[in-house]
Amino acid sequence: MSVTTHADSRVRASLADVVHTPFWTDRPDRPTPHPPLDAPTTTDLLVIGAGFTGLWTAICAKQENPHRDVVLIDASTIAHGGSGRNGGFISASLTHGLAHGEALWPTEMDSLVGQGRQNLADIVAFTREHTIDADLHLVGKTAIATTPHAEQSLRPMLDIHRRWNEDAELLDGNDMRADVHSPTYLGGLRVRTGSGLMDPARLAWGLARTAHALGVRIHENTPVTALRSTASTITTTTPITTITARHAVLATNAFTPLLRRLRSRILPIFDHVLVTEPLSERQLDDIGWHERQGLTDLGNQFHYYRLTPDNRILWGGYDAIYHRGNRTDPALEHRDASHALLATQFFATFPQLEGLRFTHKWAGLIDSTSRFTPAIGTALHGKLAYAVGYTGLGTASSRFGALTMLDLLAGRRTERTELTLVRRKPFPFPPEPLRYPLIQFTRAQLAREDATGHRGLWLRTLDRFGLGFNS
Repeated sequence: MSVTTHADSRVRASLADVVHTPFWTDRPDRPTPHPPLDAPTTTDLLVIGAGFTGLWTAICAKQENPHRDVVLIDASTIAHGGSGRNGGFISASLTHGLAHGEALWPTEMDSLVGQGRQNLADIVAFTREHTIDADLHLVGKTAIATTPHAEQSLRPMLDIHRRWNEDAELLDGNDMRADVHSPTYLGGLRVRTGSGLMDPARLAWGLARTAHALGVRIHENTPVTALRSTASTITTTTPITTITARHAVLATNAFTPLLRRLRSRILPIFDHVLVTEPLSERQLDDIGWHERQGLTDLGNQFHYYRLTPDNRILWGGYDAIYHRGNRTDPALEHRDASHALLATQFFATFPQLEGLRFTHKWAGLIDSTSRFTPAIGTALHGKLAYAVGYTGLGTASSRFGALTMLDLLAGRRTERTELTLVRRKPFPFPPEPLRYPLIQFTRAQLAREDATGHRGLWLRTLDRFGLGFNS
């Protein structure tokens, strides 16, 4: 049997019993959905989309004014979308990382870093106050170099993190492999502050339970088919009924936006994830990883991975897929080639785990913008606010987006609303039929840089304008 044939058979065996469903929501104790809205209603604030952005908006609106009537609706169920399909990482960053923030908003980084850290601290405090058991632990992360040119980037990364007073340590190859045992590791940057891990579905369900306790009216399986603005209200149409609101918030993220102007700002990208069966004590010893921090390798096409509370490995990323025409239909979640590629890369990273099987696979939509940070603003004469485009780092920054939208709807000038990140929108993506080939060309150039370390003219041009493609 050839090496290639052996590798293929190993991957097929590892995926033989996998089920296509998100690990986080595959639980017998998942909450019963709230009933759909089946009669006309009026409200002070309508929140469309019950992911993290929508949940935080509803909660913060009630905390700000307990007498405000708030209705929260979702086309499906809570944690069905990106809020239940991510890797379970949480970060203080509002700028898609410190280096990206310094490149785009150098004069505002004191405010951006400070607000991001306070936002994460407030989330931790909120979960404790309201007894939300989301397994939230601020254990930090390690960024890993697996190529010589990635290894050369570690020292500049260390300098940036220390410049912003993060607890960061440079690891050489021996130290990195001693921490987490993989023959592919050449070095790493261990950052112990500013991020951690959590259970995204339990966080979403806990936020929904808290929102309901605060008086938010929640209706799941209530899709919106149209928005209509009048002089003083917004009327929302569902397949069954209508909702009339003084203000509305659009928190649908990667799904086709009801506001047409957002379609050029948001790129829906399918991200793919695998989860293994629980590791035995011997297998855990074989990989080390005693601090149980989040891991990510360095590169444009990168993996993110972590241990779950029951000692599985969640392994995702790398294959970020855009489908021509901004398509988001659920059938596109089934892409066996991407999951087989992930499995192959998993065993290349941890060959000592040969024979381990995967139990869950899925794909989830990421809402990316051209600058990797959200588009936040208002429309319909200030009656509707939106925050979309978190590019994979929305678990914590969604709360910042929620607070900013409430500021904008109230007409308040705050430290949040004065940020350039809020006042200036991301550059729009080109329309189809140009969009798809340009994205494919950009992906090819990113893969070339990962392989060679050479950032070509096209990528340097995008850098000059703060543009790119990422997950």
